[in-house]
Formats: sequence, structure tokens, C-alpha cells
Amino acid sequence: MVNSISLSSQTCLHIIIISSQTEVTSTTILTDDPNFAEPIPNVTVSLGRDASLPCVVNNLGTYKVAWIHIDRQMILTIHRHVIARIPRFGITHDSQKTWLLHVKGAQPEDRGYYMCQVNTNPMISQVGYLQVVVPPNIIDEESSTSSVSIRENQNLSLTCKAEGSPTPKISWKREDGINISTDRKKKAVEKLFGDTLNLTRVNRADMGAYLCIASNGVPPSVSKRIILDVEFSPMIWVPNQLVGAPSGTDVTIDCQTEAYPKSINYWSFRDSKTMLFANKKYVTSDSEKRYHIHMRLTIRDLTQSDFGNYKCISKNSLGETEGSIRLYEIPKPSLAPKSASELNRANKEGNWGPSRYSRSQIVITVFGVVTCLTSSHHIPS
Repeated sequence: MVNSISLSSQTCLHIIIISSQTEVTSTTILTDDPNFAEPIPNVTVSLGRDASLPCVVNNLGTYKVAWIHIDRQMILTIHRHVIARIPRFGITHDSQKTWLLHVKGAQPEDRGYYMCQVNTNPMISQVGYLQVVVPPNIIDEESSTSSVSIRENQNLSLTCKAEGSPTPKISWKREDGINISTDRKKKAVEKLFGDTLNLTRVNRADMGAYLCIASNGVPPSVSKRIILDVEFSPMIWVPNQLVGAPSGTDVTIDCQTEAYPKSINYWSFRDSKTMLFANKKYVTSDSEKRYHIHMRLTIRDLTQSDFGNYKCISKNSLGETEGSIRLYEIPKPSLAPKSASELNRANKEGNWGPSRYSRSQIVITVFGVVTCLTSSHHIPS
């Protein structure tokens, strides 16, 4: 006698009675085929960090799970065994359902598609993606050097190349915060984008430090500092070409010069090419700001021999220029101011006529106190 009791559409229980004395029970369980419980997620990991890709399989039974790196066309693991000879890969599982592929210290070459495969017939598989992100790195060999020199009014291109994943974006800005002018016809801007910074008709105002900044959303962003030097021959401006001062006083004359490379600056007297050195008679001082230099010469305790033409001279490898200042004697100013009637009388007498006199600012020392006076005085012919 054979009785069959159906338990479900997938599972059948057969009870076979051979005789009244012997009873043999045979149970056959027909289960669902293996299937994936959930898709493999796409995983993003930073360079050098660890990552895991999960493959969750239902009803695995006696079947085996294998992991394959599609980009390498390489079998990594089968069941609990690591096949690939790459020590970064490992495999773990829990409760026969979740199979974790481990990537230790992920490298750029580990990026790509990974297949989880079950050896059913036909085979079933699913794919996930491992993204290995790499912070930006500036490639010095393909970028402009850290120091660039160019003659004024020439065109210049600065280059900055970077690698990373995702591909970095390049931006440019000046370290001092001044806007960048790429073309004199266009408005200067704070920041520009692209691998190349093109500057047209470079001038001395473009001189300074430029920052090439590479970023791709993976910290940290990196930058390269490029110093731009603009070379030009010296130029001199003389604020006051005529300076008057009384004998027995101190007077300061000055020139302003611009040059790059840095210039040699000095003073000479009359037609002499001899440099005036600092001593008890002369005090020299220079104040520098980038390519601009303010030259000052103070002549102490003026005597008749100190009046005449002084030259400020500036030299560099590209040229030489000079400025001239005429120092002449004027009467000592009265310590007591003239009354209004005295001034009017002087004007009527023609002693203060504008055609024969001019106004000039002088610096004198009275009893050791530096005083700035503006006085009317006669310019000797």
C-alpha cells in the first residue's frame, strides 16, 4: 500500500508501506532554486581604505558562490577559498546567505565591476560596482615650474595638470587676492578655470604668486604655487625736481623707481659719477614694495657747496635710468609770521610776484625738531 500526501507545490512527502511488518518512510523535499535576495550595491571607497561587497543568496543548498572581477577577467573566490593571488582580497559568509567579498587597502586597479555567480544550471549572477576615489594630485612634470620669468608686454601661458578619480577640476587665483586680468579688453576676475591660464601682454601689475588648485570632491584639494616675475628696465619718477632749502638746515629729496630684476640704486652730486655714501653729511634710505622702491637722500647742515644738481640713478641687467633734482638756497623763514599788512605791502612792492616766485615744500630741522614748511621763495635764475 502506497500513500502520497502532498504538502505543497514545492515539497512532497511520500510514505511507502512495503508490508505489515516493515514500514519504510522516504521523504523527498523539492525546494526553490537559489536566488539573490537583494542586488549588490555600488560601493565607493577612498584610496587605501577597506571595502566590502555583499552577495545575499537564498536557498543556496549545495551550490557554490564565486566572485569574479570582470575588469580583470579574474576569478577571485570560490565558496570559502580565495583563488586570486592578490592578498588584498578575502571572503567571509554568515548563515549561508551573505557572502562578503573584502578588498583591503583598495587601489585604483581594484575599481570596476564585480560579479557574484552561483553555479546552478543555468548559472545565475549579478553585478555590483566598486568605485575607488583618489584625491587630486598635481603632476609637476606636466605643469609649469614653480618660478616663471617673462619680459613685460609678452604673452604667457601657465599650465597645471592633475590626476585623481573623479578627474580633478583646475582653478586659478592670485595668492594676494587681486583679480586676474587675462586680456586688457576684458574685466579682471577673481578666479579662472581650466588646465591653462593664458595671460596677454603681461605687465608688471601681473607679477606675483598664482595658485593652481585641483579638486574633485575627494579631500583634500591640492594646490601649486607659481611665482610670476615680470622683467622690465628701470623707470624713475621725481616728485619734486626743484627743491629749495636754507643754509644750515637739513633737507630730504626723493625719487621713486620701478625695476625688475631688482635694481641697484644710488645718488650722485652734480656731474660726478661717484656714488654718495651714507656718512655724517648724507643719510640714504630705500623703502621697497614688490618692484617699487622709494629712494630718499637727506643732506645735513646745508652749506653753499651742497647746492646744485643731484641725480638718483637706477640700474639693472635690462637698462639704466636717472632722475635729476635741483637743490637751491632760499632765505631762512622767519619764525614769527608776518602780519597781514606786511604781506600786503610786500605784494604791492612786487617782492612776492608769482612770475618770480614759486611754492615748494621743504623739510628743515629747527632745534632738533623736524618741521614741514610750505613757504614762498624766489627761484634764482
